[in-house]
Amino acid sequence: MINSILVKALKPLGVPVFWQTYLGTAQTYITFFCYNEQGEAWAENDEIATGYYVQVDVWSKGDNSPLVDQVKLTLEAEGFKRTTALDLYESDTQIYHKAMRFSYVV
Repeated sequence: MINSILVKALKPLGVPVFWQTYLGTAQTYITFFCYNEQGEAWAENDEIATGYYVQVDVWSKGDNSPLVDQVKLTLEAEGFKRTTALDLYESDTQIYHKAMRFSYVV
């Protein structure tokens, strides 16, 4: 469920969007994964709200700031709440990497 929500939201940004890994040749792309899923609300012992905690990673050979901003705005418009973000550089592949974590409750 959460995977399809993320793909549908991020696909219009015009870069490849994949769950966990990307094996293509594009120099700019997005990957994501769910690092936690838990019940958030219950009624009469039934879970009525589920929280999804996801990491969205933007990968690029150059400045990824414009795409990072688009990802943040797009996901916030879909109801995601950004909790953390970290700038990284993968020296072995010379790729800039922005890791952003979001929560989403449905």
